[in-house]
Amino acid sequence: MEQRAEVSAGWADQALELCLKRTGRNIESIGEHFPHVAYDGVYNDQGPEFWVSGFWPGLLWLYYGETGDERALHLARRLEDRMDQVLDGFVTLHHDVGFMWLPSAVADYKFTGNRASRVRGLKAASHLAGRFNLAGRFIRAWTDEVDPHSTGWAIIDSLMNLPLLFWASKEMKDPRFYHIAKAHADTVLRCFVRPDHTTAHIVSFDPFTGEKIENLGGQGKGPDSAWARGQAWLIYGMAIAFRETGDKVFLEAAGNAADYFLEHLPEDQVPWWDFCADPEDRFVLDSSASACTASGLLEISSMEESEEKRDFYYGKALQILKGLCEHHWDEREKSQSMLLHGTVNYAKKKHVNVPIIYGDYYFMEALIKLRHSVKIF
Repeated sequence: MEQRAEVSAGWADQALELCLKRTGRNIESIGEHFPHVAYDGVYNDQGPEFWVSGFWPGLLWLYYGETGDERALHLARRLEDRMDQVLDGFVTLHHDVGFMWLPSAVADYKFTGNRASRVRGLKAASHLAGRFNLAGRFIRAWTDEVDPHSTGWAIIDSLMNLPLLFWASKEMKDPRFYHIAKAHADTVLRCFVRPDHTTAHIVSFDPFTGEKIENLGGQGKGPDSAWARGQAWLIYGMAIAFRETGDKVFLEAAGNAADYFLEHLPEDQVPWWDFCADPEDRFVLDSSASACTASGLLEISSMEESEEKRDFYYGKALQILKGLCEHHWDEREKSQSMLLHGTVNYAKKKHVNVPIIYGDYYFMEALIKLRHSVKIF
Protein backbone atom coordinates (compact mmCIF):
# COMPACT_ATOMS: atom_id res chain seq x y z
CA MET A 1 0.00 0.00 0.00
CA GLU A 2 1.04 3.64 0.34
CA GLN A 3 3.24 2.95 3.36
CA ARG A 4 5.09 0.19 1.54
CA ALA A 5 5.83 2.61 -1.26
CA GLU A 6 7.37 4.91 1.33
CA VAL A 7 9.87 2.20 2.20
CA SER A 8 10.84 1.82 -1.44
CA ALA A 9 11.36 5.59 -1.51
CA GLY A 10 14.66 4.97 0.16
CA TRP A 11 14.99 5.99 3.80
CA ALA A 12 14.75 2.44 5.14
CA ASP A 13 17.27 1.14 2.61
CA GLN A 14 19.60 3.99 3.50
CA ALA A 15 19.25 3.17 7.19
CA LEU A 16 20.00 -0.50 6.55
CA GLU A 17 23.05 0.40 4.48
CA LEU A 18 24.34 2.50 7.37
CA CYS A 19 23.84 -0.49 9.70
CA LEU A 20 25.66 -2.79 7.30
CA LYS A 21 28.53 -0.36 6.89
CA ARG A 22 28.91 -0.03 10.66
CA THR A 23 28.73 -3.79 11.20
CA GLY A 24 31.33 -4.39 8.52
CA ARG A 25 33.69 -1.95 10.20
CA ASN A 26 32.97 -3.52 13.60
CA ILE A 27 34.28 -6.87 12.35
CA GLU A 28 37.72 -5.41 12.96
CA SER A 29 37.01 -3.01 15.84
CA ILE A 30 34.84 -5.31 18.02
CA GLY A 31 36.27 -8.57 16.74
CA GLU A 32 36.20 -11.63 18.97
CA HIS A 33 34.44 -9.97 21.90
CA PHE A 34 30.93 -10.19 23.33
CA PRO A 35 29.55 -6.64 23.58
CA HIS A 36 26.69 -5.50 25.78
CA VAL A 37 26.69 -1.70 26.21
CA ALA A 38 28.69 1.14 24.67
CA TYR A 39 30.20 4.22 26.28
CA ASP A 40 31.64 6.97 24.09
CA GLY A 41 30.74 4.85 21.09
CA VAL A 42 32.85 1.85 22.16
CA TYR A 43 31.26 -1.45 23.20
CA ASN A 44 32.44 -3.31 26.29
CA ASP A 45 33.24 -7.04 26.40
CA GLN A 46 30.80 -8.89 28.66
CA GLY A 47 32.17 -12.38 27.95
CA PRO A 48 30.56 -15.47 26.43
CA GLU A 49 28.64 -16.51 29.54
CA PHE A 50 26.43 -13.40 29.70
CA TRP A 51 22.92 -13.63 28.23
CA VAL A 52 23.62 -11.11 25.42
CA SER A 53 26.48 -13.14 23.93
CA GLY A 54 24.45 -14.22 20.89
CA PHE A 55 23.62 -10.75 19.61
CA TRP A 56 27.00 -9.80 18.13
CA PRO A 57 27.23 -13.13 16.28
CA GLY A 58 23.61 -12.50 15.30
CA LEU A 59 24.47 -9.13 13.80
CA LEU A 60 27.30 -10.79 11.91
CA TRP A 61 24.91 -13.37 10.44
CA LEU A 62 22.42 -10.66 9.47
CA TYR A 63 25.30 -8.80 7.81
CA TYR A 64 26.53 -11.95 6.08
CA GLY A 65 23.06 -12.64 4.72
CA GLU A 66 22.98 -9.21 3.10
CA THR A 67 26.58 -8.94 1.90
CA GLY A 68 28.08 -12.43 1.63
CA ASP A 69 31.19 -11.07 3.36
CA GLU A 70 32.96 -14.19 4.64
CA ARG A 71 34.87 -12.23 7.26
CA ALA A 72 31.57 -12.13 9.15
CA LEU A 73 31.04 -15.87 8.79
CA HIS A 74 34.50 -16.72 10.11
CA LEU A 75 34.25 -14.31 13.05
CA ALA A 76 30.75 -15.53 13.96
CA ARG A 77 32.07 -19.10 13.95
CA ARG A 78 34.96 -18.19 16.26
CA LEU A 79 32.53 -16.55 18.67
CA GLU A 80 30.24 -19.57 18.48
CA ASP A 81 33.18 -21.85 19.28
CA ARG A 82 34.03 -19.76 22.33
CA MET A 83 30.47 -20.13 23.60
CA ASP A 84 30.98 -23.91 23.83
CA GLN A 85 32.66 -23.45 27.20
CA VAL A 86 29.38 -22.04 28.50
CA LEU A 87 27.11 -24.59 26.82
CA ASP A 88 29.19 -27.56 27.92
CA GLY A 89 29.90 -26.07 31.36
CA PHE A 90 26.13 -26.22 31.97
CA VAL A 91 25.89 -24.86 35.53
CA THR A 92 25.65 -21.19 34.51
CA LEU A 93 22.99 -21.81 31.85
CA HIS A 94 19.57 -20.25 32.39
CA HIS A 95 16.34 -19.26 30.62
CA ASP A 96 18.09 -17.04 28.04
CA VAL A 97 19.76 -19.79 26.03
CA GLY A 98 17.49 -18.84 23.13
CA PHE A 99 18.92 -15.33 23.04
CA MET A 100 22.39 -16.90 23.09
CA TRP A 101 22.18 -19.74 20.55
CA LEU A 102 19.34 -18.78 18.19
CA PRO A 103 21.14 -15.83 16.56
CA SER A 104 24.50 -17.62 16.70
CA ALA A 105 24.41 -21.42 16.26
CA VAL A 106 20.91 -21.78 14.78
CA ALA A 107 21.61 -18.90 12.40
CA ASP A 108 24.84 -20.62 11.34
CA TYR A 109 22.95 -23.85 10.68
CA LYS A 110 20.24 -22.06 8.70
CA PHE A 111 22.74 -20.16 6.55
CA THR A 112 25.34 -22.89 6.02
CA GLY A 113 23.97 -26.24 7.16
CA ASN A 114 26.80 -26.55 9.69
CA ARG A 115 25.99 -29.76 11.60
CA ALA A 116 27.99 -28.77 14.68
CA SER A 117 25.86 -25.65 14.96
CA ARG A 118 22.70 -27.73 14.73
CA VAL A 119 23.89 -29.82 17.68
CA ARG A 120 24.63 -26.70 19.69
CA GLY A 121 21.13 -25.39 19.05
CA LEU A 122 19.57 -28.69 20.05
CA LYS A 123 21.66 -28.85 23.24
CA ALA A 124 20.49 -25.36 24.17
CA ALA A 125 16.87 -26.28 23.41
CA SER A 126 17.13 -29.40 25.55
CA HIS A 127 18.44 -27.31 28.43
CA LEU A 128 15.59 -24.83 28.04
CA ALA A 129 13.04 -27.64 27.97
CA GLY A 130 14.65 -29.07 31.11
CA ARG A 131 13.81 -25.86 32.97
CA PHE A 132 10.08 -26.46 32.55
CA ASN A 133 8.16 -26.64 35.82
CA LEU A 134 5.34 -29.12 35.22
CA ALA A 135 3.21 -28.06 38.19
CA GLY A 136 3.15 -24.39 37.20
CA ARG A 137 3.56 -24.90 33.44
CA PHE A 138 6.32 -22.30 33.20
CA ILE A 139 10.01 -22.13 32.31
CA ARG A 140 12.04 -21.26 35.37
CA ALA A 141 14.14 -18.09 35.24
CA TRP A 142 17.75 -17.69 36.36
CA THR A 143 19.64 -19.91 38.81
CA ASP A 144 20.17 -20.04 42.56
CA GLU A 145 23.51 -18.32 42.02
CA VAL A 146 21.67 -15.29 40.63
CA ASP A 147 19.00 -15.38 43.35
CA PRO A 148 18.48 -18.20 45.87
CA HIS A 149 14.75 -17.45 45.96
CA SER A 150 14.22 -17.76 42.20
CA THR A 151 13.23 -21.45 42.04
CA GLY A 152 9.61 -20.51 41.33
CA TRP A 153 10.26 -17.45 39.21
CA ALA A 154 9.33 -16.97 35.57
CA ILE A 155 9.95 -13.80 33.54
CA ILE A 156 8.43 -12.17 30.48
CA ASP A 157 11.80 -12.30 28.67
CA SER A 158 11.46 -16.07 28.28
CA LEU A 159 8.77 -15.60 25.64
CA MET A 160 11.59 -14.53 23.34
CA ASN A 161 13.44 -17.79 23.97
CA LEU A 162 10.51 -19.98 22.91
CA PRO A 163 11.46 -19.86 19.18
CA LEU A 164 14.40 -22.09 20.11
CA LEU A 165 11.94 -24.75 21.31
CA PHE A 166 9.68 -24.37 18.29
CA TRP A 167 12.72 -24.73 16.01
CA ALA A 168 13.94 -27.83 17.87
CA SER A 169 10.50 -29.40 17.70
CA LYS A 170 10.44 -29.10 13.91
CA GLU A 171 14.09 -30.04 13.56
CA MET A 172 13.72 -33.21 15.64
CA LYS A 173 10.12 -33.92 14.56
CA ASP A 174 9.42 -34.15 18.29
CA PRO A 175 6.35 -32.35 19.68
CA ARG A 176 7.64 -32.32 23.27
CA PHE A 177 9.51 -29.06 22.66
CA TYR A 178 6.41 -27.55 21.05
CA HIS A 179 4.18 -28.51 23.98
CA ILE A 180 6.54 -26.92 26.49
CA ALA A 181 6.76 -23.71 24.49
CA LYS A 182 2.99 -23.47 24.08
CA ALA A 183 2.37 -24.27 27.74
CA HIS A 184 4.70 -21.49 28.83
CA ALA A 185 3.01 -19.02 26.46
CA ASP A 186 -0.38 -20.04 27.87
CA THR A 187 0.91 -19.38 31.39
CA VAL A 188 2.13 -15.94 30.38
CA LEU A 189 -1.36 -15.08 29.14
CA ARG A 190 -2.94 -16.41 32.32
CA CYS A 191 -0.53 -15.10 34.94
CA PHE A 192 1.49 -12.20 33.48
CA VAL A 193 -0.86 -10.18 31.29
CA ARG A 194 -3.14 -7.71 33.04
CA PRO A 195 -6.59 -6.47 31.93
CA ASP A 196 -4.99 -3.34 30.44
CA HIS A 197 -2.75 -5.61 28.28
CA THR A 198 0.49 -4.75 30.09
CA THR A 199 2.76 -7.38 31.56
CA ALA A 200 4.58 -8.05 34.78
CA HIS A 201 8.32 -8.62 34.46
CA ILE A 202 8.63 -11.39 37.09
CA VAL A 203 5.93 -13.71 38.39
CA SER A 204 6.64 -15.81 41.47
CA PHE A 205 5.04 -19.27 41.71
CA ASP A 206 5.12 -21.93 44.37
CA PRO A 207 7.57 -24.29 42.66
CA PHE A 208 5.91 -27.37 44.17
CA THR A 209 2.20 -26.64 43.71
CA GLY A 210 2.54 -24.33 40.71
CA GLU A 211 0.20 -21.74 42.23
CA LYS A 212 0.91 -18.10 41.46
CA ILE A 213 2.12 -16.16 44.49
CA GLU A 214 2.71 -12.59 43.26
CA ASN A 215 4.15 -10.23 40.68
CA LEU A 216 7.62 -8.83 41.34
CA GLY A 217 9.04 -5.54 40.10
CA GLY A 218 12.16 -6.80 38.37
CA GLN A 219 13.54 -4.22 35.97
CA GLY A 220 10.38 -2.15 35.96
CA LYS A 221 9.32 0.57 38.36
CA GLY A 222 7.32 -1.89 40.47
CA PRO A 223 5.22 -5.09 40.50
CA ASP A 224 2.26 -3.41 38.79
CA SER A 225 4.04 -1.05 36.41
CA ALA A 226 4.57 -1.43 32.65
CA TRP A 227 8.28 -1.93 31.98
CA ALA A 228 8.80 -0.84 28.37
CA ARG A 229 11.12 -3.61 27.23
CA GLY A 230 8.94 -6.20 28.94
CA GLN A 231 6.02 -4.91 26.86
CA ALA A 232 8.19 -5.31 23.74
CA TRP A 233 9.03 -8.91 24.70
CA LEU A 234 5.29 -9.55 25.13
CA ILE A 235 4.41 -8.11 21.71
CA TYR A 236 7.09 -9.98 19.78
CA GLY A 237 6.87 -13.18 21.81
CA MET A 238 3.09 -13.50 21.43
CA ALA A 239 3.35 -12.86 17.70
CA ILE A 240 5.83 -15.74 17.41
CA ALA A 241 3.63 -17.98 19.58
CA PHE A 242 0.78 -17.42 17.13
CA ARG A 243 3.00 -17.98 14.12
CA GLU A 244 4.17 -21.33 15.48
CA THR A 245 0.88 -22.62 16.97
CA GLY A 246 -1.88 -20.97 14.95
CA ASP A 247 -3.77 -20.24 18.19
CA LYS A 248 -5.45 -16.89 17.57
CA VAL A 249 -5.49 -16.02 21.27
CA PHE A 250 -1.77 -15.28 20.94
CA LEU A 251 -2.20 -12.97 17.95
CA GLU A 252 -4.95 -11.12 19.79
CA ALA A 253 -2.67 -10.73 22.82
CA ALA A 254 0.17 -9.47 20.62
CA GLY A 255 -2.10 -6.88 19.03
CA ASN A 256 -3.54 -5.73 22.35
CA ALA A 257 -0.07 -5.38 23.87
CA ALA A 258 1.11 -3.50 20.78
CA ASP A 259 -1.85 -1.14 20.96
CA TYR A 260 -0.92 -0.22 24.54
CA PHE A 261 2.71 0.37 23.55
CA LEU A 262 1.74 2.53 20.57
CA GLU A 263 -0.85 4.56 22.48
CA HIS A 264 1.78 5.53 25.06
CA LEU A 265 4.63 6.25 22.65
CA PRO A 266 5.97 9.84 22.45
CA GLU A 267 6.59 11.64 19.16
CA ASP A 268 10.22 10.57 18.88
CA GLN A 269 9.05 6.92 19.03
CA VAL A 270 11.09 5.87 22.07
CA PRO A 271 9.33 5.24 25.41
CA TRP A 272 10.47 5.97 28.91
CA TRP A 273 12.10 2.94 30.52
CA ASP A 274 8.71 2.24 32.17
CA PHE A 275 5.40 3.57 30.91
CA CYS A 276 4.49 4.30 34.55
CA ALA A 277 7.73 6.19 35.27
CA ASP A 278 7.53 9.13 37.66
CA PRO A 279 7.93 12.55 35.99
CA GLU A 280 11.43 13.03 37.39
CA ASP A 281 12.55 9.72 35.83
CA ARG A 282 11.19 10.30 32.35
CA PHE A 283 14.57 11.35 31.03
CA VAL A 284 15.43 7.62 31.08
CA LEU A 285 14.58 6.12 27.68
CA ASP A 286 14.81 2.69 26.10
CA SER A 287 15.38 2.63 22.35
CA SER A 288 15.85 -1.16 22.49
CA ALA A 289 12.17 -1.52 23.43
CA SER A 290 11.17 0.39 20.29
CA ALA A 291 13.53 -1.58 18.04
CA CYS A 292 12.19 -4.90 19.34
CA THR A 293 8.59 -3.70 19.08
CA ALA A 294 9.09 -2.57 15.47
CA SER A 295 10.32 -6.05 14.54
CA GLY A 296 7.40 -7.60 16.41
CA LEU A 297 4.90 -5.33 14.66
CA LEU A 298 6.18 -6.53 11.30
CA GLU A 299 5.52 -10.09 12.46
CA ILE A 300 1.95 -9.15 13.46
CA SER A 301 1.40 -7.34 10.17
CA SER A 302 2.51 -10.38 8.18
CA MET A 303 -0.07 -12.61 9.90
CA GLU A 304 -3.18 -10.47 10.39
CA GLU A 305 -6.14 -11.51 8.25
CA SER A 306 -7.57 -8.00 8.11
CA GLU A 307 -5.93 -5.77 5.50
CA GLU A 308 -6.72 -2.77 7.69
CA LYS A 309 -4.83 -4.27 10.63
CA ARG A 310 -1.97 -5.42 8.41
CA ASP A 311 -1.50 -1.89 7.12
CA PHE A 312 -1.93 -0.34 10.57
CA TYR A 313 0.82 -2.39 12.24
CA TYR A 314 3.09 -2.13 9.22
CA GLY A 315 2.68 1.62 9.22
CA LYS A 316 3.40 1.84 12.95
CA ALA A 317 6.56 -0.26 12.50
CA LEU A 318 7.68 2.21 9.83
CA GLN A 319 6.90 5.13 12.10
CA ILE A 320 8.99 3.68 14.93
CA LEU A 321 11.92 2.82 12.69
CA LYS A 322 11.88 6.25 11.10
CA GLY A 323 11.80 7.84 14.55
CA LEU A 324 14.80 5.75 15.59
CA CYS A 325 16.64 6.83 12.44
CA GLU A 326 15.86 10.51 12.85
CA HIS A 327 16.22 10.95 16.62
CA HIS A 328 18.26 8.09 18.06
CA TRP A 329 20.83 7.02 15.46
CA ASP A 330 24.43 7.36 16.70
CA GLU A 331 25.80 9.78 14.10
CA ARG A 332 29.38 9.74 15.37
CA GLU A 333 31.37 8.40 12.44
CA LYS A 334 33.69 6.17 14.48
CA SER A 335 31.09 4.79 16.87
CA GLN A 336 30.62 1.03 17.07
CA SER A 337 27.02 1.46 18.21
CA MET A 338 23.93 2.20 16.12
CA LEU A 339 21.15 3.33 18.46
CA LEU A 340 21.54 5.74 21.35
CA HIS A 341 19.33 5.99 24.44
CA GLY A 342 18.85 2.40 25.57
CA THR A 343 18.53 1.50 29.24
CA VAL A 344 19.42 -1.86 30.73
CA ASN A 345 18.05 -1.59 34.27
CA TYR A 346 17.07 1.77 35.68
CA ALA A 347 15.62 0.12 38.79
CA LYS A 348 19.25 -0.60 39.71
CA LYS A 349 20.61 2.52 37.94
CA LYS A 350 22.53 0.23 35.61
CA HIS A 351 23.55 1.38 32.09
CA VAL A 352 21.17 4.30 31.59
CA ASN A 353 20.62 6.01 28.20
CA VAL A 354 23.40 4.14 26.40
CA PRO A 355 23.62 2.01 23.25
CA ILE A 356 22.78 -1.66 23.85
CA ILE A 357 23.75 -4.51 21.54
CA TYR A 358 20.27 -6.03 21.39
CA GLY A 359 18.82 -2.64 20.47
CA ASP A 360 21.18 -2.59 17.48
CA TYR A 361 20.29 -6.20 16.65
CA TYR A 362 16.51 -5.74 16.58
CA PHE A 363 16.85 -2.46 14.69
CA MET A 364 18.85 -4.11 11.91
CA GLU A 365 16.62 -7.19 11.98
CA ALA A 366 13.52 -5.04 11.44
CA LEU A 367 15.12 -3.16 8.56
CA ILE A 368 16.01 -6.47 6.90
CA LYS A 369 12.42 -7.65 7.34
CA LEU A 370 11.29 -4.49 5.58
CA ARG A 371 13.65 -5.12 2.67
CA HIS A 372 12.84 -8.78 2.15
CA SER A 373 9.50 -9.44 3.90
CA VAL A 374 10.97 -12.52 5.57
CA LYS A 375 10.97 -13.95 9.07
CA ILE A 376 14.30 -14.22 10.89
CA PHE A 377 13.51 -16.83 13.56
